[in-house]
Amino acid sequence: MRFIHAADVHLDSPMKGLSSYPGAPVEAMRGATRSALRSLVDLCLDENADLLLIAGDIVDGDWPDYHTGLHMVSELGRLREADIPVVMIRGNHDAASVVTKALRWPEGVRLLASSRPETVTFENIGVAVHGQSFATRAVTDNLAAGYPSPESGLVNIGLLHTCLGGYADHANYAPCALDELVSHGYDYWALGHIHQRAILHEEPHVVFSGNLQGRNVRECGPKGATLVDVIDGELHLQERTLDHVRWDVVRIDAGHLADSDQLLAQSQEQLTAAVAASDDRLVACRIEIAGVSPAHTLFARDREYLDAELRAIAGGVGAESLWVERVIWKTAPPRGANSGADEALGEVLEVLREASGDEKILSELAEELAPLAAKLPRDVREGSDGVDPSSPETLRAVLADIEATLPSLLTEASR
Repeated sequence: MRFIHAADVHLDSPMKGLSSYPGAPVEAMRGATRSALRSLVDLCLDENADLLLIAGDIVDGDWPDYHTGLHMVSELGRLREADIPVVMIRGNHDAASVVTKALRWPEGVRLLASSRPETVTFENIGVAVHGQSFATRAVTDNLAAGYPSPESGLVNIGLLHTCLGGYADHANYAPCALDELVSHGYDYWALGHIHQRAILHEEPHVVFSGNLQGRNVRECGPKGATLVDVIDGELHLQERTLDHVRWDVVRIDAGHLADSDQLLAQSQEQLTAAVAASDDRLVACRIEIAGVSPAHTLFARDREYLDAELRAIAGGVGAESLWVERVIWKTAPPRGANSGADEALGEVLEVLREASGDEKILSELAEELAPLAAKLPRDVREGSDGVDPSSPETLRAVLADIEATLPSLLTEASR
């Protein structure tokens, strides 16, 4: 018996903030979730799967129109023609209270209820699937505690959208303990909600398949689904990559770079490697240049020029296969490089350092900047790396950047 475990499709995710980046491949990015879903269905057909499981967040909130639902129905309809059943649950993004529009699912597609745990039995392949959808966006109850006992003589699979014991970057929805899942008696737990693939336990297997398609720079690396073969009672897992856009962060160590030419050469080498590793996918890339560098003053002075050069290099590496989302500078001068700075500059730097660590000052700055934050476009504030000038985190980053670049800029201006 063979089944495929997927989760967090986030079909038609808006990928907020893309429109604020000049030259962003908006259409390719926003179509990526549909392409990944199509690849998931293709995988089921190509591998002659007996069953597809989707562990929540099928869509990314309420549909703006019916096209999202129609696309999902159309793709799952291809599985119906091949007699491949689908069992799925809702998660926090597509909870029953969130998605107000509804379409009739194709025959063979079972969406489990949100009012109680349900069990779907497939005697022909010897499988019982147990699961429960989210009724509301923020489910804080332990849903797993109410899942039924395993069915004797069948492969038992728990379908669950959960943060398990808690992940720092995810809301703690449907919390439960790993030991609790392991001792429940199921053979496999097909989990959703965490977008990074992880095998948390074997025999029984407790698995986050991750999402199908990365949606921002916090979701780097290959994305896809997990294919599971059950042979003589043993489970054999394979990770299958299905994403169509690959998010990546190219980190340049500036510690050994003496000038801009070395920086650009190093960047070209690493950007070329990122494209080569993507297997012909579009790479959405952030470049981070960091480290204590003797060329810090030069980099600070020429940032605008270097940003443009880095984007030009990316265009040369792959005009259709590489997009630079942002260039982040985190360089610093060597210790003692600014020892000759005058007393006034030293006092300014000390004020910046104190302000960065003073919650009261940050709060007052945030309050002063709140009217500006309200005027920013929504895409800028809510993008994958939103800029909110009333946020203490944003202010700390800005102050640190000023502290790092001010001495160099003043030195250059005085020449």
